[in-house]
Formats: sequence, C-alpha cells, structure tokens
Amino acid sequence: MSSPIVPAAAAPEEKLVFVSSCKLPMPWATFELHAFYDEVSGKEHLALTLGEVGNGEPVLGRVHSECLTGDALFSQRCDCGAQLEAALKKIAKEGRGVLFYLRQEGRGIGLLNKIRAYHLQDQGADTVEANERLGFPADMRRYTIVLPMLAHLKITSLRLMTNNPRKVKALEDSGITVAERIALIANHNPFNIGYLGTKARKLGHLLPGLAKPEEKTEKVPLDAHDNE
Repeated sequence: MSSPIVPAAAAPEEKLVFVSSCKLPMPWATFELHAFYDEVSGKEHLALTLGEVGNGEPVLGRVHSECLTGDALFSQRCDCGAQLEAALKKIAKEGRGVLFYLRQEGRGIGLLNKIRAYHLQDQGADTVEANERLGFPADMRRYTIVLPMLAHLKITSLRLMTNNPRKVKALEDSGITVAERIALIANHNPFNIGYLGTKARKLGHLLPGLAKPEEKTEKVPLDAHDNE
C-alpha cells in the first residue's frame, strides 16, 4: 500500500491509503474506480470518476453512504439505490463527475444494527427513533473521510447532488467547498413514503410534498443527516 493521504485540511484522525485504480465499465459509461483503505475503521472506500475532474472546475458529484439493502438488494424501504443509479446516470450524461462510495452502512451503525433498526421500524418507530432506541445517535458518519480522496483526485469544489441541506453544511464544515446543490429525487413509493416523510420533517430534507405545511421540522442535532 501507498503512504497515507493526509491533506492539511483533514481532521487528524483521517488517514486514507490510496490502493489502486482500474477501469469499471458500467451500463452508462466506463468509469475509473479508485480504491482507498481507511486506517481508522479498517474499511475500504471507493471513488468513481468520469472525465477530467482535477482541472479546478467544480465537479458534479455525490457523497453516497453504503446501503446494502437498497444499493444491492433493491429494497423499496429507502431511496438509496435509486439515488445511486440516478447520480451515476447524471454523471454519465454530463461526461464528467465523481461519486464517493463510503462504507458507512446504516448511517454508521453497521448492517446488523440496521436490520435491528428495521425491525423496530416494522413495529412503528421511524428511522431516527429506531437508531436512538438502539442507543445510537441519529447519525454516526464521518464526512471528513472525503477530504483525502478529494486531495488525491485534485478536486477542489463539488456541485453536490443531494436533497439534504444539512449534508451540504456538514461537508462545508469539514472543509469541502460545495459550489452548488443539485436536487436528486428518486423512487418515492408506498413502502418508503413514511421514511421519506421522516427525513423531510426531522432531518430537513428538501422533498416536495412530504412535510406537511403545518408540521414543524423537529430539532434533531445538526450532525444528523441521512444517507441521502
């Protein structure tokens, strides 16, 4: 492995090692896949790039946290897999962009605890309440992971695909320049409408029609932002 990539702006604990890159043919374009090893968590993180991303111009991008059930198993309980596909399609259409795939399943609580949280949701808890009943904060992810990846790819600014203003704030607070927020609405269905409504009400996501006008956004701590 190469030496850890630790840009000056990164938090002291963020030490990602760049491992290797390869071509990755996908249905929409042939991307470049970049693999990184996280010495803090022992997990692997990925970046998918298309076109010239290191020329100083803002890059169309998405910061996507792993969702095995949505991304790989086609779960309709969330909008994660649909957003992943939609983001890759948008990048392919533009011919230039980046998608960061962070191994932070279940907003950082891990796959098994996510299934436990789903069980609580089956019994009536919402996505935030379920995490809290298991003894976790609403969100445990670290977005500073992206900083060494950006430095390696020589990306200085993102046009971020997200519906979550708090995610924008979290990234900017981590030292990441967000030049523009681009909406990414995908896969609203009967199985995830309650989940999406909770994101709109409790987490401040900009999802038209899902937060009723008379309902106030609940004050969940600012570090709580969903995979979206």
